[in-house]
Amino acid sequence: MKIKVISGEFGGRLLSAPDGRKTHPMGERIRGALFNILGDEVRDAKVLDAFAGTGALGIEAISRGASHATFIEKDGKAQKCIIDNITTLNIDDRTKSVKAPVASWLSTYEGDNFDIIFVDPPYHDMQFSTVEKLMGLLKPGALMVLSQPGRDECPTRPGIVVVDNRSYGDATLVFFRRRDAE
Repeated sequence: MKIKVISGEFGGRLLSAPDGRKTHPMGERIRGALFNILGDEVRDAKVLDAFAGTGALGIEAISRGASHATFIEKDGKAQKCIIDNITTLNIDDRTKSVKAPVASWLSTYEGDNFDIIFVDPPYHDMQFSTVEKLMGLLKPGALMVLSQPGRDECPTRPGIVVVDNRSYGDATLVFFRRRDAE
């Protein structure tokens, strides 16, 4: 399977993706809508792509001007695709790829917080407790986007508010923003 970078520095370039059903890459239409909503907020952002799959969200962010993207993915085939995509696009200096379950990575992460966090867990296992912990890695005023099936329940955390909610067929993007004190 091939996925296309929509716009920016790498617009039109193809990304490799693992065969099979272990990952569910976000469709081009939804990804395009997401990045149109984000607009200039992506520029110079430090991005986390959790449950990264192909890495398409983080790579699209880099293509549109993000300063750095960290990819967290536990599946070996998907992880290999992310590394291949990073190498093909020659963006090693702007990315970090970690092969680990997101929950395990979270339990040991001690780095800086992020401007934008993309969360696209497997729809059959939304891992809301992990998603809620990821909210703790948002910088003040930062944004987290959760892709989930339908308009199911959403995780919550004090100081984090839902600022937008968009449905695209059987997928919903929920936008959270950290509103607590800086």
